[in-house]
Amino acid sequence: MGTTVLSLRIDGELLERLRQHAAKRGMSVQDYVVQTLIRDDFDQRFQSAVDETEKFYGLT
Repeated sequence: MGTTVLSLRIDGELLERLRQHAAKRGMSVQDYVVQTLIRDDFDQRFQSAVDETEKFYGLT
C-alpha cells in the first residue's frame, strides 16, 4: 500500500491541542491524526455493518 500526502491548514490553537493529545500518547501529531482518522473510519464502517445486519434480520 502506498502513501499520499494530505496538507491541512489549521489554526495555532487546534495544533497546540493536537500536540498535547499526541504527547500524552507518546506520538507525533501526524501519527495521532492518522490514527484518529483510521479509528473514526473503522467506527463508521462497523456501524454500517451493524445496520446492515439488523436490516437483514429484521431488527430495525
